[in-house]
Amino acid sequence: MTERFDAIVVGAGQAGPPLAERLGKSGRKVAIIERKDVGGTCVNTGCIPTKSMVASAYVAYQSGRAAEYGVRAGNVQVMMDEVWRRTRGISERSRGNVEQWIAGMAGVKLFRGHARFESPTTLRVGDDVMEADEIFLNVGGRATRPPFPGIDSVPYLDNVGVMGLRELPEHLVIVGGSYIGLEFAQMFRRFGSQVSVVERSKRLLPREDPEIADAVVDILKREGITIHTGAECIELKGSSGQVCVVAACADPRMEVRGSHLLLAVGRQPNTDDLGLERAGVATDERGYIHVDDQCRTSVAGIWAMGDCNGKGAFTHTSFNDYEIVAANVLDHDARRISDRINTYALFIDPPLGRIGLNEEEARKAGHDVLVGVRPMTRVGRAIERGETLGTMKVIVDAATRKLLGAVILGVNGDEAIHSLLDAMYANVPIDTVTHAVHIHPTVAELLPTVLQDLHPADRG
Repeated sequence: MTERFDAIVVGAGQAGPPLAERLGKSGRKVAIIERKDVGGTCVNTGCIPTKSMVASAYVAYQSGRAAEYGVRAGNVQVMMDEVWRRTRGISERSRGNVEQWIAGMAGVKLFRGHARFESPTTLRVGDDVMEADEIFLNVGGRATRPPFPGIDSVPYLDNVGVMGLRELPEHLVIVGGSYIGLEFAQMFRRFGSQVSVVERSKRLLPREDPEIADAVVDILKREGITIHTGAECIELKGSSGQVCVVAACADPRMEVRGSHLLLAVGRQPNTDDLGLERAGVATDERGYIHVDDQCRTSVAGIWAMGDCNGKGAFTHTSFNDYEIVAANVLDHDARRISDRINTYALFIDPPLGRIGLNEEEARKAGHDVLVGVRPMTRVGRAIERGETLGTMKVIVDAATRKLLGAVILGVNGDEAIHSLLDAMYANVPIDTVTHAVHIHPTVAELLPTVLQDLHPADRG
């Protein structure tokens, strides 16, 4: 028997539950479907547990530096089993809060199981068949399984498996030198593992300007992390406890051996087993669902939000997708994805906060670029805290004197960057920031100074 709903939400990640609540409050009868754990990647295997582990690693690292601050501390010992318990406890409490939230939503019914389309308006979840004229997909993504030779025989971890470790790896080899890989690299190095990063590109973090990427490399190398770049033609060899990554096309040929292997080479959408072809929903060659500027798919009455639509791979972009859909469907407000300013963070220590365009992107877009740079060694708050690695950089259009982008790699950079992000959304000239009075002593108080010291970009 088919049960009729006004709306169906598939996936209880960051966008699904708040949308289900709004739809229920509008008077609709709503089904929300989750095949595994409510809360999605962020709550269960992403932001919350990883940043909890980062916090443990930070305490371990700072404890080892206690003498620099005039504090005597005993030998630091990391208890991975206790780190794991703390991390799982935080994640489970967060998931429990989402479960309670959904349970209390008026007009919303939660179904557990894997949803598959039977038609553009019909979904099946096990023995349950449900129908609705409005269907909202929030199915998320997962780690990519790369087609490396040896992947079927060599044991490896992904971002989920590595957080389940309850004993410290002797030597963790990480393939992938982007955001996920680098966060785990520093984390496990601070826990006490030997860590090697293998990256296929010629440099880490290709989305950043070269000097910013180089500064990140310097931070990681200072902590004893070994970094290999230009690792083409990767092949995996070895067995449990003795793994080897071979880069046959590297010059010279590269072999990196360790006890554990983490593959952090990208993500893919969870769209391959949804029956999208039966609904007529179009995807690209990688499985991402085609959407317009307001998250509508190629089929009327079906929307896609979050990682599965390829418009962002972050919790904050997923939540913004929910806001855009809710605005258009419920509030008659034509909000758009294209109004969103690119922003993200790399949560190493010190963190990197990025907004807007980098210098190269700004030039390619035709802007007459001015830049301002200030090393963290000239930031009072960083000096006081004994954390002076990193730099600030702002990108400004010379004609309009408006911000095009900025990066803060340094203590509190992931927080301080938001004052510049808000100025970009307000579309105001930089004088709005330079004339502001910021609190002393903070990192953000130096942003007006950086903006007052602009110079033409070096065009190489």
